[in-house]
Amino acid sequence: MATIDAQVLREMIERFRVLIIGRANAGKTSILHKVCNTTDEPEIYDPKGNKIDAAVVKSSIKRGNHDIRNEMVFKSNPSFVFHDSCGFEAGSEEEFEDMKKFISERANMTKLEERLHVIWYCIPMDDHCRTFQRSEEKFFSECDTGHIPVVVVFTKFEALRPIAFGQLKKELKGASGEERSRKIAERVENLFTNTGVLDRLCAPENRARPKSHVRLDNMHKPDTNCNLLLEHTTLALDNEELQLCLISTQQSNLELCIKCAVRKLVRRVQQSGPINYGGYQYRIAKWFPHLKVLKC
Repeated sequence: MATIDAQVLREMIERFRVLIIGRANAGKTSILHKVCNTTDEPEIYDPKGNKIDAAVVKSSIKRGNHDIRNEMVFKSNPSFVFHDSCGFEAGSEEEFEDMKKFISERANMTKLEERLHVIWYCIPMDDHCRTFQRSEEKFFSECDTGHIPVVVVFTKFEALRPIAFGQLKKELKGASGEERSRKIAERVENLFTNTGVLDRLCAPENRARPKSHVRLDNMHKPDTNCNLLLEHTTLALDNEELQLCLISTQQSNLELCIKCAVRKLVRRVQQSGPINYGGYQYRIAKWFPHLKVLKC
């Protein structure tokens, strides 16, 4: 009998590794805080595992120096390790080439836990007329991410609502609350579509294309979360071990556990035909990392 639980998975793949990319003020820090359920600053480690004073890191970034190989880890959830690409978004060719080299190196690591598992590319919507800037064009047209999935994160999506309201102000007079909400939501969709950002991200000539995209809003508020981002990230992964590793970092996210279990079960039924109830019970239960599952 073999036991598979969250602890065993963390031993198989100790940490889930994320490269987060985005301009200054794109909301990257808020995302990391929400994912790790903390407001604390991360601990920073150099590539050899030596802890670095966070103040030194901040001052080096201000001087234009930044090592993408440094690891950010939050005490609240050490199962995640984050790398920040800050630098090339400001137009640094050297930082861009360093990022490309880093992605290539991490994509070809022998050990699965040392590879880069996903890239989160953050695009803020608070300047919807300039969503696709030179930094985005350069990354998606020139950077080959190989098998590493890219999830585009449209941050600050709430910024489109006041713009939509301003455009509809006259039409909304006298409308019911439900009608106002519907019209504003429709105009927000139009504003987003008219940016053309999805078409440009998925252009056939791009070397990198997003595997998925999500919209996040109000990340500065205490009652919001990144569950949607984690769900899309999980489903963007091709490796089931990595999916289980990511799930194991989110034990309290029951909705995500259920969605992954059902998705995998449906796919298995479609592929294998007759139902083996004992086997399917195991296949369902292993997606709930707080359970200890015995496979006979």
